[in-house]
Amino acid sequence: MWQSLRRSYRQYLQLERGLSPHSIEAYLRDLDKLFQYLEAHYRGVAVTELTPQHLRRYVRFLHELGLSARTQARMTSSLRNFFAYLVEEGVREDNPAMEIDLPRLRRHLPEVLSVEEVERILRAVDLSHPMGHRDRAILETLYACGLRVSELIHLESASVYSEEGFIRVIGKNNKERYIPIAPTALHQIELYRQHVRRHLPIASDSAHILFLNHRGRKLSRVAVFQMIKKYTHLAGIRKNVSPHTFRHSFATHLVEGGADLRVVQQLLGHASILTTEIYTHIQREYLRETLLRYHPLHQGED
Repeated sequence: MWQSLRRSYRQYLQLERGLSPHSIEAYLRDLDKLFQYLEAHYRGVAVTELTPQHLRRYVRFLHELGLSARTQARMTSSLRNFFAYLVEEGVREDNPAMEIDLPRLRRHLPEVLSVEEVERILRAVDLSHPMGHRDRAILETLYACGLRVSELIHLESASVYSEEGFIRVIGKNNKERYIPIAPTALHQIELYRQHVRRHLPIASDSAHILFLNHRGRKLSRVAVFQMIKKYTHLAGIRKNVSPHTFRHSFATHLVEGGADLRVVQQLLGHASILTTEIYTHIQREYLRETLLRYHPLHQGED
């Protein structure tokens, strides 16, 4: 079971989180250390049976090894992320790592695209290509609605309410939410429907899905990931861009524009406002950079 979970978690980190290969390997190394510890001290315990007490003993073990506070914090954070993934996938109902204290360290901010970079990626799509309208519609929808890649690939055709200007999304834990969608994104979806989707050999088990591959079947996460990498490269952007980058950019641009954090929380489908608060950190840094760059009193400073 461990190897299977490890493989699926790797794919999640790559496609859902959009992490670099280096970061993914770091997460997996941290996870391997946990299972090495469990093998030595609790042989045979299943991942579904682990309790906060198991994990506290493991963290105490790391402390006794003399690891730095920063390393301990990173490894504890890795545990939280892994168990959060297990909850999302329905493997567990709870996250035992959330009961472990995490040292207060500077929070890593997710990479985001500027508005101009988003526009460059959108313009990189060749609309004369047979699937160009589909790709443009996907990119517009990701950015316009801040969807997770899993929500995008499961988006149903009947869940696009063009006249009302909303889409219906089924998120984590099967929770439903309605998200306003920009007219430009709706226009691209309609072009895709008229010029691409209606001409596909649609499979019966995918007939309800909006975005399909050229064989008329539901897209995979990997396909969306590869598509975004392709257009990012064509746009000449060097950042590590993934489907999740569009979600981060959606939220960041809303917060930078003055949107209420609780509204952003609802749009993203976050269960807790604490998850959304990372974007206030981005906003503060954005405001600071703007001040340093444009205020007359800061001109000439290095």
